[in-house]
Amino acid sequence: MLVAPTRSLVRESFIRSGITSFISQAVPRGTHANTMGWVDFMRRRPREQPATVATSAALAKNVTESAVDPPPLDPNNKIVKAALCQVAVGDDKAANIRRAGSLIAEAARQGARLVVLPEIWNSPYSNDSFPKYAEEIADEKTSGAPSYEFMSRAAKEHGIVLVGGSIPTRRNDKLYNTCFVFDKTGDLLGSYSKLHLFDIDIPGKITFKESDTLTGGEGLTVVDTELGRIGLGICYDIRFPELAALYAARGVQILVYPGAFNTTTGPLHWELLQRARAVDNQLFVLTCSPARDEQGGYVAWGHSTAVDPFANVLGTRDETEGIVFADLDLTEIETRRSNMPLRQQRRRDLYGLLDLEG
Repeated sequence: MLVAPTRSLVRESFIRSGITSFISQAVPRGTHANTMGWVDFMRRRPREQPATVATSAALAKNVTESAVDPPPLDPNNKIVKAALCQVAVGDDKAANIRRAGSLIAEAARQGARLVVLPEIWNSPYSNDSFPKYAEEIADEKTSGAPSYEFMSRAAKEHGIVLVGGSIPTRRNDKLYNTCFVFDKTGDLLGSYSKLHLFDIDIPGKITFKESDTLTGGEGLTVVDTELGRIGLGICYDIRFPELAALYAARGVQILVYPGAFNTTTGPLHWELLQRARAVDNQLFVLTCSPARDEQGGYVAWGHSTAVDPFANVLGTRDETEGIVFADLDLTEIETRRSNMPLRQQRRRDLYGLLDLEG
């Protein structure tokens, strides 16, 4: 999250407790907390400092003063060929697995070393389908789940790093939207469950509430691979710049967002958000969507895309099934950060990046 550490009690309380809890505790019942009313109230508020409020010095210890540098580049892996597999998804899980396998095999045949699958590639995208298609992940390294086992086998068979899009999973009687990453030996490198659930209501256009069935994840996932350091998000997560900024601060070089934007928000926001996250954080952004099914209950936008640290689109496609290839020159990250040293130019006396997991 982004915070502004200052000496004032108001902002220290804001940082520590969040504005909602702070207002509920500080504003007397019946006070109208609009902008001017809030300012007037705070001017009249006593300035004593409760013992429970953190001081600026204490807060400063939690603020990331400088980003972690990415890992040193392997001379053999400075340019990574990535493939985004835009899979046509239906209601037959076995058929979805076969289609994903065919695209992965073609991507590997054409030299891709980093392969990405879409969000919810093994199931229709609906709250009715998530419980039916969910796979029990009791032990991620020995799971008998068919989609999970397929991804592990495919990574090993083709000698690739596979970012397995996402599938609905079940853990402790809760459902999650989960991404798994495998190395070229088929071993699990990490998993991530979607943090920000897709709950929206655009009247006359689209209404969807993932939280009716899914539970949000609990933290960020950074995966160190032989091809670079990867950070994971899923679809709606891309709308939250704080998440991408935290990944950049942790030295991530490639942000991957499997995502199924829709035909209402996709035309306006899909590429815009990818380019914004890339240029804000001066890193690569990869997105992978399912192909569009006009007859499906949820109509995906498609347009899987790769973006470089200067917001150039390296590759994209339309809504149909297929593969997007892109060469990621990881030296471009340092070049762009040297040309435009945003990390060194930030006003850390006025704001900072607070990593609550760090």
